[in-house]
Amino acid sequence: MVSDLLISTEYWTDVQINRQDIEFLHNYLFEHETPLTARELVSVFIEERIRAEQDDVQRRRESGGKTYLPKETFQVGDNVIFPALGWKHGKVSEVRAGVNPEIGAFDVLTVDLDGGTQRLFASNLSAHALNDEPITVEDNEFNADEIQRTYGLTLEKKIEAAFQADDDIVRIAGRWFPRALLIDVNVGHLNLAEAVLDMAGGEPLPTSALLKDVALPEGVNPKLAEFSLNYALQDDERFDEVGPAGQVLWCLRRLEPQEVREVPLYLEYSPIEYDRAALDPQMLDLEAHLDDELSEIRTNLNPGLKEVTISLIFPHLRAGTLPLSARVRSLFPTAYESPRVRFTLVDGKTKKRMPGWVAREHGYVYGLREWYKANELMPGSLIRIQRGDQPGEVIIEAKTYRATKDWIRTVIVGADGGIVFAMLKQPISAEFNDRMAFAIPSMSAVDQLWLQNKRPFEKLVADMIREMSKLTPQGHVHAQELYSAINIVRRVPPAPLFALLSSKPEFVLVGDLHFRLVETE
Repeated sequence: MVSDLLISTEYWTDVQINRQDIEFLHNYLFEHETPLTARELVSVFIEERIRAEQDDVQRRRESGGKTYLPKETFQVGDNVIFPALGWKHGKVSEVRAGVNPEIGAFDVLTVDLDGGTQRLFASNLSAHALNDEPITVEDNEFNADEIQRTYGLTLEKKIEAAFQADDDIVRIAGRWFPRALLIDVNVGHLNLAEAVLDMAGGEPLPTSALLKDVALPEGVNPKLAEFSLNYALQDDERFDEVGPAGQVLWCLRRLEPQEVREVPLYLEYSPIEYDRAALDPQMLDLEAHLDDELSEIRTNLNPGLKEVTISLIFPHLRAGTLPLSARVRSLFPTAYESPRVRFTLVDGKTKKRMPGWVAREHGYVYGLREWYKANELMPGSLIRIQRGDQPGEVIIEAKTYRATKDWIRTVIVGADGGIVFAMLKQPISAEFNDRMAFAIPSMSAVDQLWLQNKRPFEKLVADMIREMSKLTPQGHVHAQELYSAINIVRRVPPAPLFALLSSKPEFVLVGDLHFRLVETE
């Protein structure tokens, strides 16, 4: 039955987008003159596939024979279709008069059915329940919404792939439209758009705001005009689309912060080869909780997650950024295509609003340098990140308090460029992670280490353990402390560090991820 076909898992998972489907979707976009996302097109595709399959099955059911109705007359050799028997086909092999005084005159048909069976049927019978025309397949046999919920994502990817291979259709911010319907947007229009964005001083603007000054032909469908301008802006290197998914915002590329266009020095990572199999379960668990954007952790975004608290490391503190780790990523806006996304950061205490940028391709959020300074944060400070009340907003909060002096590990850079750790009293004004906290009296001195530090990674780790172990009677260092300390002088994710600690004999595990250095000649 067609209903069994169209609700089967195999049909919707194995279905291929063919040329006929593409032409139908093209025509749909032509007729409606409205750009649509792949998700919106999926519902159109499902409805059309159901209709086409219903029509095809109905044609096949009714082809090659006469539909059996008891009131009709038949002859030997007639091909007959039986709706009440699941649209089986058969051939009349004999016709004889029927005998039943209560009914009156009628005929009895002997029919050879497909499959080799033979059955008797009444014909030339004026009164019978089956004399009404058979009901065709109805739309209400299927729940298109349920099909989309179950198979929508798979179908979206297939439509996207089919459209990407088709030069006759174009995409902007996740929406598709036939190229032939685009309005001509010339250099003059684009120069006007540049002037408008220049006046905005780097503040992104929606396409609707640009259209007020970019004089496109009157009387054109507004959605078509907006899509056409979007397409022209996308093809011009002066402009950058920075809106979150579902929203189109334009900015001049030259007015974007340099730290958004280029990875800041403190976040630059020179990959270190390592064997991930060397990480034990404890190390993998710690890696997941360190929220490092460079960690090779793959997890599905959790749309229900409302907040995450992270411990700040020096590279992000100095660059004014936050990591887009596996946990944090779901709290920030994303985009269909744009590598950079403009959004708003909101201070959870003061409610102050700040411009923020998601650098999707590099895995960090930029825009917090002045906020870090204002809150007097340090490596190890705790930052709470919450989903905003409005789309395109993210709330951040440092748990600050009146500054008090407390004993804390302090980073001292010697005249020779060497780094020393000492327990000193320093002013503290925000809650912190004990294992990751370091006071840095001179940021400029540490900055020089990033420009001149050429030590091999293994030697750097050994030197750090040697210096940090002097601060504890046991003479050992926890892997989490070491990770935070290493990142004060070099950007390194947890996994290469943990793998090195596990594989070299000079680093001895003394329990619970604490390591000590065995000095060798």
